Amino acid sequence: MAPRDNDSSPIPPSARKDLTVKQQRDARRAEKVAALKKQQEKEKRNRTIGIAAASVAGLAVIGLVVGAVVTSGEPAVDPADIVIEGLEEFDGLSSTHVNGTVDYEQSPPVGGDHAALWLNCGVYEEEVPNENAVHSLEHGAVWVTYDPAAVSGDDLQTLTDEVPSTYSVLSPMADLSAPVVISAWGAQVALDGVDDPRMQQFVDKFWQSGDAPEPGAACTGALDGPGKVA
Repeated sequence: MAPRDNDSSPIPPSARKDLTVKQQRDARRAEKVAALKKQQEKEKRNRTIGIAAASVAGLAVIGLVVGAVVTSGEPAVDPADIVIEGLEEFDGLSSTHVNGTVDYEQSPPVGGDHAALWLNCGVYEEEVPNENAVHSLEHGAVWVTYDPAAVSGDDLQTLTDEVPSTYSVLSPMADLSAPVVISAWGAQVALDGVDDPRMQQFVDKFWQSGDAPEPGAACTGALDGPGKVA
């Protein structure tokens, strides 16, 4: 039976020769309509996927923007504004390279004449030469010394974890005035123990400070003191 004139189903090409001219025209129109609907459905699916992807990307961008705003809303602390209880500062320190030992006024020393070779920054289990450590201070390092009679075991590990990973020296020093003393060029604080919050304050204020004569100069490639472990 020939299809009705309002039948929109596509007609196979082999069957069209048996159709009237009108039926063939209707068949071609039905094929075009079907193809158009298929294309429209495909475009609709693509738009839906695109909108969903854009929404996810938009949310990610918003998250990044919000994060940046929150982060930028927390202004960096100016080292000059950090006030540290018990901080001692020393001016007019010389920085001449000398041979032999130096009689320093402070213990540990915080600057002054020093050896031509700096002490390689790191963690030491034995006392290190003052003259080489002072040269490291000249390069902007901080020097954390501890009394081995007061700090050992887990406390020593805690202290080691608190020391900056670069531009720092950690070493024992007998008969300190406090369990831990942290020093930089021209500055020093005696700490009550390994968990004293003033240690981080001191690092924030003086690590790689412009108050050092040569901040950023090398802290490796020179002298390893005795007992270097890291």
